[in-house]
Amino acid sequence: MRHQRSSRRHILRLGAAAGGGLLAGPNAFAAEGPRRLGAPLGPYGERSPFEKAVRYTRESKTPETGSSFTPIQDSLGTITPSALHYERHHGGIPTIDPTTHRLVIHGLVGRPLSLSMDDMRRLPSVTRTLVLECGGNSAGEWVAPGADVQRSYGMVSGSEWTGVPLALLLAEVGVRPGASWVIAEGGDACRMERSVPLSKALNDSLLAYGQNGEAMRPAQGYPLRLINPGWEGNANVKWLRSLRVTEQPYMARDETSKYSDLMPDGTARIFTYEMEAKSVITFPSGGQTLPGVGLYELTGLAWSGRGQVDRVEVTLDGGQVWQRAELQAPRLPIALTRFRLAWRFDGREAIIASRAVDETGYVQPTREALIAARGTNSIYHYNGIKFWRVRADGTVTNVGA
Repeated sequence: MRHQRSSRRHILRLGAAAGGGLLAGPNAFAAEGPRRLGAPLGPYGERSPFEKAVRYTRESKTPETGSSFTPIQDSLGTITPSALHYERHHGGIPTIDPTTHRLVIHGLVGRPLSLSMDDMRRLPSVTRTLVLECGGNSAGEWVAPGADVQRSYGMVSGSEWTGVPLALLLAEVGVRPGASWVIAEGGDACRMERSVPLSKALNDSLLAYGQNGEAMRPAQGYPLRLINPGWEGNANVKWLRSLRVTEQPYMARDETSKYSDLMPDGTARIFTYEMEAKSVITFPSGGQTLPGVGLYELTGLAWSGRGQVDRVEVTLDGGQVWQRAELQAPRLPIALTRFRLAWRFDGREAIIASRAVDETGYVQPTREALIAARGTNSIYHYNGIKFWRVRADGTVTNVGA
């Protein structure tokens, strides 16, 4: 109730600042004239031509192995439109006919299976809202703070995924004694392979064919994708064609020389699947400008591969004082969580940042703490606190600018 009264006071002050514009009266639309018919109906909905949010695509000599970044600075709520979901490809986007595509489950099983997509859709399904983050998201932050939030943090997206629990099919094939891993293989040109512990596969892995209420896009793995909730994006194998049950991991390229963390002493952390708690302020953020003093809603996104975000704290003075932000409901485990804080910019410079705490008690660390623990040899699994400088003139930069 206290928060509601405080928010109402802010709104009343904003209304007073707006002056007579809120009291235009019934003649406000008199000059519009007669209204014309709008555009006709179409087979597939399009967004307004006035909306300009687009993904940033990193330049590459081999665009088939490129990546693109969700414009999280323009995002609303916690679900990313499928067309704006980030992408990371290692061998281009294959064109796969769902009528001929099959998933083979074999290896250390009693009854190997070959399933069509029609077979998959006949099975009991579940729908889960989940965050998906590339293991290389924020890679540049290890070396130097990035200038804007899209290119530094934009390889993260939230979607509603629909499909069949992998545990259901593993029970059907009958996993043999001694099995402890499942090797997932994709149908792209590089034949992406990732080793998944059997314990994860039996817990919450999902064989997804739907995203945000429709069939997933080709760039997201159409017609079938393995979803491992909370794990780095690369472990969520797209265009899934094979699941081989084995007694050991394959030690594939993308879980040894890639997507592993080289430590300062020369050793490497491997199979670092889980994405730890992370948050970032998306407004105001680098490259944006506040038009003047007054009330603003400071907002951003938080997530954790370990479960639910318990709280998000925001600082307005560079980390000396932290205060709790409001978390948008529902707060779902392993999903994007929107946080908000009413903030009155008074024209003085401010250093703002957020830090997330998840339900396990894990606290998002500073960049300095991460580097002290892991050095700068790795480009993966960065989740440090991001500080933005709001200058007196309203322009926003990273603290290193």
